[in-house]
Amino acid sequence: MTDTILKLDNLRVESLSGLVIVDNVSLELKRGEVLGLIGESGAGKSTIGLASMVYARAGCRITGGRVEIDGDSIRDLSADDRRKMRGQRIAYIAQSAAASFNPAHRLIDQVCEMPIEHGLMTAAEAKAWALELFRALDLPNPDTFGERYPHQVSGGQLQRAMAAMAMSCKPDILVLDEPTTALDVTTQIEVLALLKKLIRDYNMAALYITHDLAVVAQVADRIMVLRHGKMVELGATEQILLHPNQEYTAALVADRKASDKIAVEAPPEQAMPLLSVSSATGVYGTFKAVNNVTITVSRSETVAVVGESGSGKSSLARLIVGLLPRTAGDVKLNGKSLLSTLKGRDREDLRQIQLIYQQPDVALNPRQTIGEIIGRPVAFYFNRSPEEVKTRVAELLRQVGLPEDYAGRLSTALSGGQKQRVCIARALAAEPQIIICDEPTSALDQLVADDILKLLKRLQDDLGVGYLFITHDLGIVRRIAHRTAVMLRGEIIAQGPTAQIFSPPFHPYTENLLASVPEMRTDWLDEVLAKRSGAAA
Repeated sequence: MTDTILKLDNLRVESLSGLVIVDNVSLELKRGEVLGLIGESGAGKSTIGLASMVYARAGCRITGGRVEIDGDSIRDLSADDRRKMRGQRIAYIAQSAAASFNPAHRLIDQVCEMPIEHGLMTAAEAKAWALELFRALDLPNPDTFGERYPHQVSGGQLQRAMAAMAMSCKPDILVLDEPTTALDVTTQIEVLALLKKLIRDYNMAALYITHDLAVVAQVADRIMVLRHGKMVELGATEQILLHPNQEYTAALVADRKASDKIAVEAPPEQAMPLLSVSSATGVYGTFKAVNNVTITVSRSETVAVVGESGSGKSSLARLIVGLLPRTAGDVKLNGKSLLSTLKGRDREDLRQIQLIYQQPDVALNPRQTIGEIIGRPVAFYFNRSPEEVKTRVAELLRQVGLPEDYAGRLSTALSGGQKQRVCIARALAAEPQIIICDEPTSALDQLVADDILKLLKRLQDDLGVGYLFITHDLGIVRRIAHRTAVMLRGEIIAQGPTAQIFSPPFHPYTENLLASVPEMRTDWLDEVLAKRSGAAA
């Protein structure tokens, strides 16, 4: 047994049509080490992570190279032995938790399944370990949290539950594919701290796949930069952040630093907003997910809604579009009151407010082509002919930076970032006045996200569309939001021009959010944890 626990040698992955997805990439990972994989959407990061488990997505295959764990070639194992190895020796935390859980089973059963199936724990031991992980991951009511079904928790909570599921067998290697993408900044700190502790305590190793350099700086010992399936640069974390050798790496670093500046000011006040939410309340059972919320969005305005996971941001979006019935208050579009529920709203009301979802894996039908997905609202709202629909779909694909021939593909053949661009194109297809953007760039790398934000801004300038932009990325808020609203436990506790919200004096909750935004230096997380520990003492 050597210190090197995972080794990939000249790994090559191709599509069934012969397209090279990963082009002869080699890496070594030692016990106790974290290697960050950085690169734009489609660079091959997730493919490498899956290939380290000798797994390839449908439509792909590993065509070359060697994959070793503890010096043993796992490509040579039988299919049955590979299944035993996965989860027990090497575990995967996927980018989309919603697509990884079975909606018909309770969370606790799914977290406990692997250690029981592998014979590592009894049912009682597995449950006790699961509850310990729930507490460590700061999940609400950890003793009963696992009794819920996946659809009954927020996206951030579900991502933490998936982290618990991956850690359930105490594996030697973790493949972390954007594990904090769906998390708010305060929860992200706790998860990053837990991952560092687990890797240290259990002498584990990890591949950390992300598009956020500030996040990977907190956990990675080394960083590999990828582009078009090839390695661009590999080096120690501080060297990559402070002295990148390659132009592409330098562009990634520069783009992340640019997100710290407030770039917009509030537009002039208008006589009547496009969207007006007044004293609105929405309830799940007896729980007030949205409580007495008032907010407006005007023509050509971007209003950001920020807050921790479970604060009510996505529930507010659902209330506005009628998916969460209002129990009090009013929602108006251009001065016209909208019915509380989606059913009964006329076609024009439906067209004028569109939603870009947080989880593209759940939002896209895997059995429909991209052309069918984007073309449906074109045909539904504008009664276009098949040829006109085809032309409009091609135009929308170009607008969001995808090739026209993607119209014939299924969403399962696309990367996470590409899927989200399809969701954006579908929303644009209705030519709405208001677009509710629920974490629309969370699955995108920095450079692609920047392109999408520029696209949204350009469309806003051309069409006067208003955006309600739900996000946990405060860097994005600084760059695009004219006004910002801060939510906590279903209520808006502060709102105003973004520059004002991001300037002292702060509401204590807002101050905590701002203090939790990762900085692009390797000692930031340790400093924050030390300060919190000192304050608690």
